[in-house]
Amino acid sequence: MVDETNINRKRKTSILRKALKATVEGTILYAVYFVLSQFLAPLSEFVPGFQQMIETFVIVYIILIIVAELTSGSILQHFFNVAKALFIMAYLMVSLGTGIFSLTFQGLNFFVDIHLFLIIALLLSLVGLAKSVLQTMDYVNEKAEIALDQSLPPLSANQGQQWENS
Repeated sequence: MVDETNINRKRKTSILRKALKATVEGTILYAVYFVLSQFLAPLSEFVPGFQQMIETFVIVYIILIIVAELTSGSILQHFFNVAKALFIMAYLMVSLGTGIFSLTFQGLNFFVDIHLFLIIALLLSLVGLAKSVLQTMDYVNEKAEIALDQSLPPLSANQGQQWENS
């Protein structure tokens, strides 16, 4: 009975720590967004829908961070990290489109080509995706090793010596 009480207390403490850490991470990220949005506000005059595009990205990204943190220690954490990396890649491709923007300012037409930025951002996102996939594989490998160690009987002294001699 005492063991069950300790286990329940440890679980509650673990969940509380995860929730607190997720809340702090989400708050810090939102504070950074809030400060940066003050500097990016003049840019929204030239690019219609820029503010909404950034807000949508930040909201979904914060939600994915919070959910990944709440599910830390399980396989779901890694799936949400992969989803976060895929979301960044997809959002970059959808929001930046072809990578060429035209802007009219006081009668002048400006064409901005950001292909290089788009390629670099997608490659960095691809590195993040690869990292998440490798972390998932490592997690599954660790769980398989634990299960294998628990299912095998311990070696006797004679079996260990025979193994070393062969």
